[in-house]
Amino acid sequence: MHIVTAGGHGRVALIMQRMLAERGDSAAGIIRKPEQADDLLAIGAQPLVADLETASVDSITDFVRGADAVVFAAAAGAGRAARRQTVDRDAALLLADAAEAAGVRRYLIVSSMGADTRAVDGALDLTFRAYLRENDPYNGQDETGRSPAFGAYLQAKGAADEALRKRSALNVTVLRPGLLSDEGGTGRVLLTPSAGAGSVPREDVAAVLVALLDAPESGGQTVELISGATPIVEAVASLDGRRG
Repeated sequence: MHIVTAGGHGRVALIMQRMLAERGDSAAGIIRKPEQADDLLAIGAQPLVADLETASVDSITDFVRGADAVVFAAAAGAGRAARRQTVDRDAALLLADAAEAAGVRRYLIVSSMGADTRAVDGALDLTFRAYLRENDPYNGQDETGRSPAFGAYLQAKGAADEALRKRSALNVTVLRPGLLSDEGGTGRVLLTPSAGAGSVPREDVAAVLVALLDAPESGGQTVELISGATPIVEAVASLDGRRG
């Protein structure tokens, strides 16, 4: 397979691309900074330099033409609030436009547990909100325990997810991991439409993405991911035929 990943220098993306290259697939990563290219070359991936906030659909179409699938793994992080819209939402849709123009049907997006267009108003599942108080990556909780900055991120991710699910020309899987950790992967996960609050190593997220790429029949679904007891290949196989 030939896989093109937006956000190719992210930690999950680098692990996934290394896994693909090690098994003989072709991996290419879209990166914003030319100085990141050596990191992709070192793992056997092809660097493609473009700023997803300013790139044209035509330029990204050229990058993804001939791909078997595209993966959106970019994230704005804790920088300017506006970038949560221009990266987490708009860039995901830019990649979708490019995939459609290039005739690439398979699209995977790394979203987030709790992604919801209402999240900026604090309309989060209560269990997830309690979990967020202890694990907010933005460290921005107010006196109510809410995090407006993280809420804006979840809102942008939720908007992208909703828009992508409406794209009939694409076979989309929305993957919503829990809190990401740098612990070694276990190879065992809980992958389901409603996993509940929890964490998962980045290595396992990457391995799930590879398994999903191998299972296009699992498309059309939105699934949450945390550490669990089921081997990754079995967890992905169990999604066949399920829609949600």
